Amino acid sequence: MIKIALGIEYDGSVYNGWQSQKHGHGVQEEVEKALSIVADQDVKVICAGRTDTGVHALAQVVHFETTAERSERSWVLGANANLPKNISVHWAKPVREDFHARFSALSRRYQYIILNQFSRPAVLSKKVTWQGLELDVELMSQAAKTLVGEHDFSSYRAVACQANSPVRTIQHLHVTRTGNFICIDIQANAFLQHMVRNIAGVLISIGSGEQPVDWAKQVLEFRDRKLGGVTAAPDGLYFMHVEYPDEFAIPAIAGNGLPI
Repeated sequence: MIKIALGIEYDGSVYNGWQSQKHGHGVQEEVEKALSIVADQDVKVICAGRTDTGVHALAQVVHFETTAERSERSWVLGANANLPKNISVHWAKPVREDFHARFSALSRRYQYIILNQFSRPAVLSKKVTWQGLELDVELMSQAAKTLVGEHDFSSYRAVACQANSPVRTIQHLHVTRTGNFICIDIQANAFLQHMVRNIAGVLISIGSGEQPVDWAKQVLEFRDRKLGGVTAAPDGLYFMHVEYPDEFAIPAIAGNGLPI
């Protein structure tokens, strides 16, 4: 068997998340279908991090095993020829037997993009989250600092989250503004279900003046999702990067940057 890793970009607007499912359309389903055509045999892929309904990715990493021998170029071109236009494979490479897209990852990085202007977007609909009320980025940045480090994020995960432990380590959490766009950039060793969107919801409430700066820390200390904030919309959430040990030589960038 040969193990192959791929770097994948996708627009998650019309998908029920990454994972294939009985009552929804997942990105995984389309990727496996395309690769199976190229390999001329059934292919099953494992991803670095599952994304929710409506969430996008510029640097999803997957691996699969196959007996089919194809060049790296053939895997990329063949997969893209059989994928819908909203999914694209950027690179392919053989990897060591001990590589695992999920368990070999050291960290994952997301960006949450907010369009902060009075009128709603049209062209960027589903690509950004729109907030009509003026947001104070300085207050959001102050609140974000209290979440950096290792914490119990029970208040920031979905009620249905099945992770064994709510403890995660946020390595960086930056909030910046460029014109009308606000970017929440977050990197952690791993994420809980809805964790980024719940953090974004709390920071938006603080930025709009609905809650004080120390509310982010208070929510953290509650350790109770029912006492947390509103889960922000999936629109505008991008899976940006996966970090692996250098020994695997996984390409650092899969996409061409955010579409804004």
